[in-house]
Amino acid sequence: MLLPVGVVVRRAPGVTRWAAWNWRAVAVLPGAGPAEWRELRREGEAVEYHAATLTLDLHHTQTDAYLEALRAREPSVYVVMRPVVAGAADMPFEVTLVTASPYEAQDYCDTGEEIVERVPMPEGLIALIRDFIAAHHVEEVFKKRKRDHVTVSGAQDGIGDARIPQAGDVYRAPARARKERLH
Repeated sequence: MLLPVGVVVRRAPGVTRWAAWNWRAVAVLPGAGPAEWRELRREGEAVEYHAATLTLDLHHTQTDAYLEALRAREPSVYVVMRPVVAGAADMPFEVTLVTASPYEAQDYCDTGEEIVERVPMPEGLIALIRDFIAAHHVEEVFKKRKRDHVTVSGAQDGIGDARIPQAGDVYRAPARARKERLH
């Protein structure tokens, strides 16, 4: 199922001298039309932009992940933003993905190259995802794995190198080295 979702990004003054601005994804707009960094609201120096409209792709094999997202204390979607090379664009980030899967969001967190923001899920989107899960979720039965069959015949295959002839036990300690240590 494909659903257009608008992403609202807020620019606020930075709290340290090293960052002039703090950029955060703060909301999503289900069913939003196309937009590219359109200003929505201004409160003093803080500005909220409709940064982009992306497609939220709900896939029938990912219903376990969507269930996990809905079970959270605050159901959320995740917005992935990638820094843009300085001077290449007016805004410092490109919004690249919106997902309802916490597992997919975690994969993006692992790289450290993108910024992943957790955004509260609107009630309408929660209802839509619940309906999608009800229609497509198949509970997987847990199957305990059994051990592979192991031969316990006592034969010691693979000990030592077959190309080098062994006169005795391959596990024995060299006799000369042992005597020298005792003295």
